[in-house]
Amino acid sequence: MSPEEKDPLDAEAAVDQLNRALSLQYRSALGYTVAAGAVIGFEYQGLAQQLWSFAQAELEGARRTVEKIVALGGEPTTEVAAVEHHTSPEAAVAWLIDCEREVLDAYQDVIPTTGHTAESEALEHRMEHLIMRKQEQVDALERARRTS
Repeated sequence: MSPEEKDPLDAEAAVDQLNRALSLQYRSALGYTVAAGAVIGFEYQGLAQQLWSFAQAELEGARRTVEKIVALGGEPTTEVAAVEHHTSPEAAVAWLIDCEREVLDAYQDVIPTTGHTAESEALEHRMEHLIMRKQEQVDALERARRTS
């Protein structure tokens, strides 16, 4: 099949969707950072380190999203979705799970814009890797909030 016959990447729509996700991605990085620094109690110190690790991964995800927006000719947003602080670790984890589910949906919404070219496949794969990593974080948070 010739390149002209393939479904092209809709760069404008992709940039719009990526910027929507990026605002939420920034929130994830800050949300994990706040939660990591704010949890108190001996029983939560292991969780604090894991949350900090997640925050660092979120910054890398934000950087990669910015890179993709710029590569597509767009301008990355600097708007950050609202961040919350919760005094209870249980409430913080619940809030983080809700936030991550929202950004997971936003990244998934990029995929329909990708088309079927090499450039498109690369963008789709990047979204799949971000989604996979974030889903693994949600899974870890879900396990952390379960009681026996």
